[in-house]
Amino acid sequence: MDVKEDVQENIREPLMPIENILAHEDGGAGDRTNNKKVNPCMVYFSTPIAVCGSYAFGSCAGYSSPTQSAIREDIALSLAEYSVFGSILTFGAMIGAITSGPIANYVGRKGAMRVSSVFCVAGWLAIYFAEGVWPLDIGRLATGYGMGVFSYVVPVFIAEIAPKNLRGALTAANQAKTGKEKEFEAALQKLRGKDADITHEAAEIQDYIETLERLPKAGMLDLFQRRYLRSVTIGVGLMVFQQFGGINGICFYTSTIFESAGFSSSVGTIIYAILQVVVTGLNTIVIFTSIRSIDLSDGGQIMYKL
Repeated sequence: MDVKEDVQENIREPLMPIENILAHEDGGAGDRTNNKKVNPCMVYFSTPIAVCGSYAFGSCAGYSSPTQSAIREDIALSLAEYSVFGSILTFGAMIGAITSGPIANYVGRKGAMRVSSVFCVAGWLAIYFAEGVWPLDIGRLATGYGMGVFSYVVPVFIAEIAPKNLRGALTAANQAKTGKEKEFEAALQKLRGKDADITHEAAEIQDYIETLERLPKAGMLDLFQRRYLRSVTIGVGLMVFQQFGGINGICFYTSTIFESAGFSSSVGTIIYAILQVVVTGLNTIVIFTSIRSIDLSDGGQIMYKL
């Protein structure tokens, strides 16, 4: 059996054995020893800052709804021109989402968020100072690009900085992967607290990264292999059906939709936003409860089959 076949055989086994997960869930003695001095203050401080990226996402998506009348009057836009302004955001977001992975791998998660912030700020300035159609559309496209990058890098960043007892972590994994071991350990120590023992967690992360680097490099055509058919169908299907629901169109033109229905646009927009928050919260609870209710041994088999 050659190296490639050996690695492919090894990836059939879960990266974290089920017995280790059970031991962690039970609060093993070793885990308590390593984490007894962990100070999560930096994680709690960093997370809300990262979540501001999600706020920027929502601001970019919902901006065109309440400002339609004012912008059309101010710059004398036709309905078709404003429709382009509203929808061009999605093209920028698509490009941002496609390029977000390489950017995050090259400059790190924080670097990717900085890049996204630059595009968003530049876009908003272009929109604010626009006196014609082109600057307006370019600004909207730039904010869409930043929104697309944020949509990927914010959840990844939060997941990676969280301790294992809050969320499985690969803290500062990008620095470890690129050979910056000292920066990696310094970042991990800063996140966990100066008195925390990070030796065990750092070794786990390094081991995980070495395992990933041994895996054969996958290409786009690999997604079409029979063994990936189920997982790809589920993942892509969820996104496609979500978009076919027309949520983006509703978000972009909420005010106009409510006005056309003879309802107050302000009240309608507020109700729409509140419903989104409530439904998102309920969805989070349902997902968390469902996952926790699955027996871990069965869960491991489910993840392997997917």
